[in-house]
Amino acid sequence: MERSDNKHSVITVAICFLIAVIEGLDIQAAGIAAAGIREAFGLDSSQLGVFFSAGILGLLPGALIGGRYSDRIGRKKVLIWSVAVFAVFTLCTVWISSFNTLLLVRFLAGAGLGAAMPNLITLASEAVKPENRGRAVGLMYCGMPVGAAILSYIASLDFGSNWKNIFYLGGLLPIIVIPIMMKFLPESREFLKAQNTPKTAVATQGSFKDLFNSSNLMRTCLISVSYFFTLMVVYIMLSWLPSLFMELGFTRKEGSTAQFFFMVSAMIGTIILGMLTDRWKKAYVIVLMYGGILAGLFCLNAASSLTQMYMASALVGAFVIGCQGVLYAFGSIVYPTEVRATGVGMASAVGRVGAMLGPAIAGQLLAAGFGAAGVISAAIPCIVISALFMLILVRRMQTQA
Repeated sequence: MERSDNKHSVITVAICFLIAVIEGLDIQAAGIAAAGIREAFGLDSSQLGVFFSAGILGLLPGALIGGRYSDRIGRKKVLIWSVAVFAVFTLCTVWISSFNTLLLVRFLAGAGLGAAMPNLITLASEAVKPENRGRAVGLMYCGMPVGAAILSYIASLDFGSNWKNIFYLGGLLPIIVIPIMMKFLPESREFLKAQNTPKTAVATQGSFKDLFNSSNLMRTCLISVSYFFTLMVVYIMLSWLPSLFMELGFTRKEGSTAQFFFMVSAMIGTIILGMLTDRWKKAYVIVLMYGGILAGLFCLNAASSLTQMYMASALVGAFVIGCQGVLYAFGSIVYPTEVRATGVGMASAVGRVGAMLGPAIAGQLLAAGFGAAGVISAAIPCIVISALFMLILVRRMQTQA
């Protein structure tokens, strides 16, 4: 029986990891393909910014809908449909010819990806014992920086010089993964057990109002605020890191190299912080990861040599992306099975609002002349607020236990 459980866990986390790799590819795709898309569609900088936002905007309703229906009809079904939607509309990016259609397909691709994320988190967490959930989600989510690093490398090759190839790759890979999911991905045993338990038959339908009842209201508010401010900083770093390095006086090539260090350390940090979430007291992990982000931001501001910049970007990557992985793990820990995916979807959607606002605010600060130091300094209060709300959440979890 234990051997069967281990096989179930490994297959689930491995397939979810593959889909997280695809998410990482997509996160980098828009930025890497930007120059080609600008030329192909004759876009100005403002229109290009709208194109960037369209994909992120689609993540928001996707996360809400994907999370809710996951609790109603099953994690596996919703995940397969989500990946299929993302694949189809990513491929459509190559075939359309107008700007408005470009925005529509990018929005719909984002919706598919947004619907997938709460299911990835929930499947990975429910595939293992409760004491191993942080590790499972960390191992799954480290696929995101792996995918981003892979696409950064592909972009440096002749194949990546054509922007259409980037979207062919992003659309065809999930199509290859879908049959694997259909054949090998098991449904969550916790979901099936909840569905087959008569007393929870109504509860397992997954409703948004259940997130705001007397037992879930505070945890929903606390974790959502933390997601909001953490993802704001994550997407400031993902969107503006090379530009911030250039503002600090380094070349574009050096900035791209620093971003590679950022992604590699992000993969390592996500795994380590996920493991610590299971082994340490939750409050210690929160202090470590948010303290690490602050240390990295201060180091970025103070970097005066190339080596220092690479080390600072690695430090920020390990804790910023690792922190996002830990937050996803917390989402799977704080909610009961019957509303777990709905809760993670809600928090992810609120986080995506922060993800949209962060890069825009950073752009406004740079345009106003605050420079890289101003952008990095503006991220610090966001991290402090996120840390405080997570510590309050952990305190409440301990008192309710």
